[in-house]
Amino acid sequence: MNEAVELKKLRDTLDSIDDEVLKLLNKRMETVHKVGEVKAQSGGAIYRPEREKAIIDRLHSQSLAANGSLNKAAIEALFLEIFAISRNLELPENIAYLGPEGSFTHQAAESRFGAMSAYLPIGSIKGVFREVANGKAKFGVIPIENSSNGIVNDTVTSFQDYDLKIIAEVMVDIHHTLASTVDNVKDIKRIYSKDIAFDQCQKFLADLGLDECELIPVDSTAKAAKLAVEEDNCAAICSHVGAKMYNLPILFENIEDKGDNKTRFLIISNFDNGKSGDDKTTTLVQLSNESGSLVRFLNDFNDANINIIKIKSHIVEGTSTFFIEFNAHREDEEVRKIFDKYKNEMKFLGSYVREADDI
Repeated sequence: MNEAVELKKLRDTLDSIDDEVLKLLNKRMETVHKVGEVKAQSGGAIYRPEREKAIIDRLHSQSLAANGSLNKAAIEALFLEIFAISRNLELPENIAYLGPEGSFTHQAAESRFGAMSAYLPIGSIKGVFREVANGKAKFGVIPIENSSNGIVNDTVTSFQDYDLKIIAEVMVDIHHTLASTVDNVKDIKRIYSKDIAFDQCQKFLADLGLDECELIPVDSTAKAAKLAVEEDNCAAICSHVGAKMYNLPILFENIEDKGDNKTRFLIISNFDNGKSGDDKTTTLVQLSNESGSLVRFLNDFNDANINIIKIKSHIVEGTSTFFIEFNAHREDEEVRKIFDKYKNEMKFLGSYVREADDI
């Protein structure tokens, strides 16, 4: 059999498989629609991260047992998009995020809710909380911490002001590009970006002599891309998504000084998650000023064999507040006991599926 005939045969096989995949996807969406009708009657939440995790874990186990080619990351990438499309067919919801379009927060939102969702870029973190609280958006996506710059104070303060829950977390690798319409980097006279992006790319700028250019801080890297495409002899340090949005040619990718820079984002809404078996809980804690109060609080976790993975001190309206996270679910028996003991000191922010990586 010659090569052309063999290729034709293989392509026919692929077409047949694609046809079958499409039939099965349509069948899945029909079932999703029925699920949506049931949830509409009961008021159940459409987005259930713990349910999605269980599906992905089950499919990964099946793939391993069958010696399949798809690893867990590939299965997750495929099915998260299927889940997002399913949710939009089941019950379209607005997703508010810290804007503008093309920001890393936008990227984090799309990674969980897909390209089909209705997105609302909001100009402030508190504004995202407000839109979710008043029902204009079902979900909100906001940053909580960066591996280089630590906890985002506005997010912690907003949790103090609003009674919303964390239902998921998303970890995003932060990569910057240098994008410009110029053909030669020596022609660049001005560079737009956020202050933090300039700080994260200092070595790259120095190596190429671009630290001698006029560095102009703007509100977002997406705005930087927009300005750079409109002006001559300009460039932007921006995300890949931002450059693509404004058709700005990318000259260099991954120009950040640290290759392991990550930002952790939270998805907030007005409901609680069920247990997934691998959960994280986030709380705000305000303890008395008595000597040893923090030590006694931490000893209660130690005695209950609950692993605290993060504790950060934060000032909210002049009061010292601790941002605390631990590996367990709010409904676990030992956790319930601690919340009962410190019901006046602890504010529950949410229990949700724990990401594999942390900052």
